[in-house]
Amino acid sequence: MKNTLLGLQHVLVSNVWLDPVFVAGAIGLPLALSSNMVNAIFIVSGLVTLIQATKLVRLPIVQGPSAAFDALMISAGAAGSLAAAGTSIFVSSLIFLVLCLTRVIEKLRFLFAPIVSGVIILLVGVSLSGFTLSEFLGGAPGDLGFANPKTLTVSIITCMLVVALSQFGKGMLKALSYLIALAAGTILSLAFGMADFSEVASKPWIGLPKFMPYGGFDFNAAIFVPFFIAYMVAIMEALGVYQAATEIQGTKLEDRQVRYGLAGEAAGSAVSSLIGGFTTTAYPQNVALLKVTDEGKTRTRVPVIIAGAVFVTLGFIPKAGAVLSLIPSPVIGGIFLPAAASLISTGLNTLRKAENNDQTQVVIGLSLLLGIALPNALSGLEGGMHVFFSNSILVGAFSVVILKALVIDLPSAIARHTDKPTEHTKQAE
Repeated sequence: MKNTLLGLQHVLVSNVWLDPVFVAGAIGLPLALSSNMVNAIFIVSGLVTLIQATKLVRLPIVQGPSAAFDALMISAGAAGSLAAAGTSIFVSSLIFLVLCLTRVIEKLRFLFAPIVSGVIILLVGVSLSGFTLSEFLGGAPGDLGFANPKTLTVSIITCMLVVALSQFGKGMLKALSYLIALAAGTILSLAFGMADFSEVASKPWIGLPKFMPYGGFDFNAAIFVPFFIAYMVAIMEALGVYQAATEIQGTKLEDRQVRYGLAGEAAGSAVSSLIGGFTTTAYPQNVALLKVTDEGKTRTRVPVIIAGAVFVTLGFIPKAGAVLSLIPSPVIGGIFLPAAASLISTGLNTLRKAENNDQTQVVIGLSLLLGIALPNALSGLEGGMHVFFSNSILVGAFSVVILKALVIDLPSAIARHTDKPTEHTKQAE
């Protein structure tokens, strides 16, 4: 019973349905296509979560659609190019699948150094916090209900329940802190008239995703390039989530886990693109849940396996998925805020394992500064450059890798070469 409730908690915290609902709404897809997108993502998220947890990466990680593709999908949909978008995701997925199967992806092992993984994990938390605060406050200035007393009451009480139960609760109260807070926040929203589930009636009970619902293969290089860059964002985020999960569990991330895990995500993304969804990646909020509720200490994967089964089931029941998609924003913000904070603290703890010297501090400081500030400073860019520079995780990841190579690795290599005695010196001695 406990594992079932923990699995349900993972389902509710993951918010897997948020991206397809947001994208479909922004594009203005008709009900049939929007329902198909939600169904496809639920099914693929569930299947990949099950396979990852039991056979591939073998970590308690929940899979879901990558937010890195939201803006690209909306732009492609507005231009009537969803078929080209799906083809771009399919081709990108196959490229990375080949890199995994040929073990080339293991060359990314340098990303597991504490200075690199710490920056990536911290920026994943910072990135999540931006979305979280928007939900917490009820949108942006000018939106109906933004930061009004009802919105703040719901979000603050939900957040306080998570913190109080996860930090001071015992047993089931601590383990199910997110689930309890989500239920309480939703009930409070209903009492305030902030929740409306009337749309659920228009959704069918049973639904099956269609094969290539937007049309046949349509390769467009101009669309492919930004989608390929976005896939790199998903890879970086997944590596950070894998590293965070092993940090919380007190284990070491192995090459095999990286290879198999990224291969599973690539295969899942390819399948998703064929039935109307988009990419799948590891979700940071669920890893944060492992730490906050102490679930990670047990190293069990059973709750995540149950969550995967629930996702697959929801994929065939659109009406049930619609109920989840209508949970009010302040409730989502209230439960995500502690999750984002937990990831930031995990990143800081990882950075403490890096060497404590001036060079390391400079690399960390500059990487975080660029990752946080550069996306906002270059927000006016368009196309592939916009995709790259608008994502703090990708900017920070590239920054820390390049700066580490230039400021730490290269000088160290030169020093070793300079200090190495020559044959002439050995003979003289």
